Amino acid sequence: MTADDTLERARAAFLAACTLDVAVRKPGNVSLASAGHGMQARQFIASAQAAAVPLFERGAAVGARIERAVQASWASAGCNTNLGIVLLCAPIARAAELRAPQTPWAEALEAVLAGLALDDAAAAYRAIAQANPGGLGTAPAQDVHAAPSVGLREAMALAAGRDLIARQYAGGYRELLAAAEALAASGFVLMPPMPPAPVDAAAAAPVQQVFLHWLARFPDSHIVRKHGEAVAQTVMHAAHGWLGVAQPQRDPAFAAWDEALKAQGINPGTSADLTVATLLLAALA
Repeated sequence: MTADDTLERARAAFLAACTLDVAVRKPGNVSLASAGHGMQARQFIASAQAAAVPLFERGAAVGARIERAVQASWASAGCNTNLGIVLLCAPIARAAELRAPQTPWAEALEAVLAGLALDDAAAAYRAIAQANPGGLGTAPAQDVHAAPSVGLREAMALAAGRDLIARQYAGGYRELLAAAEALAASGFVLMPPMPPAPVDAAAAAPVQQVFLHWLARFPDSHIVRKHGEAVAQTVMHAAHGWLGVAQPQRDPAFAAWDEALKAQGINPGTSADLTVATLLLAALA
């Protein structure tokens, strides 16, 4: 398989993961079944298609992938639909390009993360400032509204205690890789609905369980930034109640929880971002 073949496979898996993500109802998130937060599912699909080109550009640095993908997404959707997804998937895309066939994914990702430089941080900062995610605020050190003075991984390490995406950069994607390996071991095969359409309860269940895994395990960073730790903890507790339910989509209470979160403006966006990255890694690994 050539490098171009590898990148094309990874790009296709990314698009499949993004498409499946919005085809499945995930409480608080925008889906084909339920719009929310002033956004529609079609915007997420369009922005994924736009981001896929720069994200998987051969030879591009991680920071450049992030910045160009966010620019393309914004031009397509007119709002921030996928900043977290782009931040998580850019190192995966670079690792997919550079990884030798027998090299473990943990080793390939660690090599990419260890090589992140000041230019990567500067490009990522510009992308984050452009996307302007809800509740971004300011940071005491290496704030994205100023020029960075450290590499991207070092900057992420400073934010790892308050942001789950930054935590993956700092920790070598260990938690994401573990989730992806568990999903792949379950026999899951990444098959996007074609054309994009809501999927049935059985097909949705593995994706929903990945989402619930993240939502029940950690306070969602996006919820914490916008609504505070207490609200995030409440949503975590609710997610625990759905873990292990075979097909939550069959229960009307699952849809009711989704609509209730949206009515309160609560969006577990970071858990959705981690879900997409888990699907992508499971497909590639």
